[in-house]
Amino acid sequence: MVTARWDRNSSMGAWNYTVPLDASTESCDWPRFLGTAPKIPFNGEHFFQWRKWKAYGSGVAGDLFVHLFSGTHFITGAHGPTRAMATGGLRFWKDGRDVPDVMLGLFDYPEGFNLSLRVNFVDGGEENEGLIFTGSEGTMEIAGNSVIVSRTPLEKGPGLFVGSFTEAMQKKITEEYYEKYPREHPMGAPQLGYEKYIAAAGYSDSYDHFRNFFSSVRSRQPVVEDGVFGFRAAGAALLSNHSYEKGTVVHWDPEAMKLG
Repeated sequence: MVTARWDRNSSMGAWNYTVPLDASTESCDWPRFLGTAPKIPFNGEHFFQWRKWKAYGSGVAGDLFVHLFSGTHFITGAHGPTRAMATGGLRFWKDGRDVPDVMLGLFDYPEGFNLSLRVNFVDGGEENEGLIFTGSEGTMEIAGNSVIVSRTPLEKGPGLFVGSFTEAMQKKITEEYYEKYPREHPMGAPQLGYEKYIAAAGYSDSYDHFRNFFSSVRSRQPVVEDGVFGFRAAGAALLSNHSYEKGTVVHWDPEAMKLG
């Protein structure tokens, strides 16, 4: 299971970039900006805050989910989900925009795990972004410039709930249970390890991205995440919008990169 979040609690985080006082058709190439979008009179908010409208962008999924998908795919080696379901709505920023400010998505992966994503532009508490990978051996949490690995294996038995039974029945059921599921850790599953990695002071992932790109251009060697990788991350993100708008589960072929 993988869970990811991207919370913002500021107006800038909700794409409300300040419009310059001199914004006009003389300072902005409005026809080129509109392209094939519906033709409307010049609007400074549409030009500088374009992510707030479906006509020009792909909302929170295309702007933010795509980063969480790329991180998940890079770590797991997955090519994308096979099913997606998303919900959400315009909960707070009712300023004329037509894309949701809260979105939640669930995704099934053929590798046998699920991905849960959330974006909250209303008030997500402390502004943050992160991924948590949960498996049979523990968890790995990635947030900011740190990675935390906690090795705590899950108990293999399904558990007992016999408190309302007679003492004799409790004893018999408990004995049979532990005969079937021997106690590996009598005191409960121990934490076998806890490690935290923090990037060096001054580290910038943007710098490493640029360095990889420029090195690839100069050496003609492949980049770490090529165009196909990017398409698979973007395609998976856009499933969220497709599901949200249709109000139903949508299917995706991550190999052919087509809707199912």
